[in-house]
Amino acid sequence: MRIVLGVGGGIAAYKVASLLRLFTEAGHDVTVIPTEAATRFVGVATWEALSGNPVSNSVFDDVPLVNHVRLGHEADLIVVAPATADLLARAATGQANDLLTNTLLMARGPVLFAPAMHTEMWQHAATQANVETLRSRGVTVLEPASGRLTGSDSGPGRLPEPEAIFDAALALADGLRDAGTGESEGIFPLAGRTVTISAGGTREPLDPVRFLGNRSSGKQGVALAAAARDAGATVRLVAAHMEVPAPAGVELIEVETALQLREAMLSAAAGSDVVIMAAAVADFRPADVSGTKIKKRDDHTDPVITLVRNPDILHELVAVRDDAGTSQLVVGFAAETGDAHGDVLEYAEAKLKRKGCDLLVVNHVGADKVFGQDHNSVVILSRGGAEPQSASGSKHDVAAVVIDRISAELSRVFPRT
Repeated sequence: MRIVLGVGGGIAAYKVASLLRLFTEAGHDVTVIPTEAATRFVGVATWEALSGNPVSNSVFDDVPLVNHVRLGHEADLIVVAPATADLLARAATGQANDLLTNTLLMARGPVLFAPAMHTEMWQHAATQANVETLRSRGVTVLEPASGRLTGSDSGPGRLPEPEAIFDAALALADGLRDAGTGESEGIFPLAGRTVTISAGGTREPLDPVRFLGNRSSGKQGVALAAAARDAGATVRLVAAHMEVPAPAGVELIEVETALQLREAMLSAAAGSDVVIMAAAVADFRPADVSGTKIKKRDDHTDPVITLVRNPDILHELVAVRDDAGTSQLVVGFAAETGDAHGDVLEYAEAKLKRKGCDLLVVNHVGADKVFGQDHNSVVILSRGGAEPQSASGSKHDVAAVVIDRISAELSRVFPRT
């Protein structure tokens, strides 16, 4: 595959050398186009040595080859990393004042931007508007990672790891190439769709030190977010406590309690084609939260904690969808155990009817099952009465099956307009 790797003028440019090596070691032919500012961070000699191709950022080099037209036309994939605020702005407004922006205007294949900048720059209204403009044109703009930035600052704006950019870029190229064959939608069946996913376990504070929580690690929700992203969707991940990082290329909204999760999900679900409630939400929360740590009393009196019911977020999401009359697919997750009164599927069928969601993904949970594990086994139930569908394997394998089922349901019930 012929790849153009555009490099923006940011400190994160040094990490792009590792991305370049990933592409070349996978057998791809890479032409690097750094901006003039980028060469002040990593020199041309480095890019030429690692790519094996000559490097230029001027439209006046090799004029007979007409590089400012040829490179964009011939590229199977264009990746820009780091995509600085300046570079995003120039791309969004169609400027063509160097070889890279000319190449972006001539691109015929998929284009992926991996932003990196200070948090304030990323969150600025101008940058967000530029990102939205690019995405509306079919360009993939990854969400930056959160972490240590230049100097002592930390926050969203860090360049995603090279391996994450590599995976997202190849998934994008392979998906669009497969979709273009006319045989099927390939691995990009959710292109143009927005998917909102909750993940992790909520924590309900008792005092400044303690909380009521659960065993959820967030692994299944993260796997779902990655699978939806790889299927071409714009993904919003509403994350409670998780033991694993969010995948690159998704919008991350962090919460802690069930009430915070409810507010975030109702907001994020607006305008979404699919809503997946994979988070483990606490059914109850303490009625009163102590402002100071609850102490052991000298008289050995045990504290009495009164619990109140948390809202049923899944049921509310369905009600909001139904009241609005929108064609939105709502998917629930149920962590169930059997008892003397019924087995797991009996309880799950009753929950599906009670919640009113379109699909319900059922886990049989236990002390050594599902929570915190790398493997999962689920049954997918449908409100439409389809036969239950089983899936097992790694949580990424299960996520792929769930996303495939969602894609099929969308095509059947909620076709593209």
